[in-house]
Amino acid sequence: MTVTDKLARNQNLMLNCLRDAGRAMTAYDLLEALRDQGLRAPVQVYRALETLRQRELVHRIESLNAFVACRHLDHTETAAFAICDDCREIWKFSLPAEAGLTAVADRKRFKTRHTIVELHGRCAHCADRADG
Repeated sequence: MTVTDKLARNQNLMLNCLRDAGRAMTAYDLLEALRDQGLRAPVQVYRALETLRQRELVHRIESLNAFVACRHLDHTETAAFAICDDCREIWKFSLPAEAGLTAVADRKRFKTRHTIVELHGRCAHCADRADG
């Protein structure tokens, strides 16, 4: 039995919607996309997203207040995201430098709850288009 087999109906709907979209979606984007599936209230979306986030099946992109489906089940390192401000494409990558961040926090006796790294800029495709 896989992790997704244990999901409730609304959670499955949202996870599949995010996977199919291939882009970050806000809770209201999801609500609109799934209205025909019976979702009517924002609270339905937020509850399902919170469960998906806790199970590490989606990532919250803090700066966009949006969510993306997780495509990798290996969560041994902190995820970082590169976000193109032009086309809105998002790339996830591992952040091995987290150990350095944690060491700095430890020296300052700062107890970290979670780490969020989001890089904003322009992807190669959009940069080439802008230069061309």
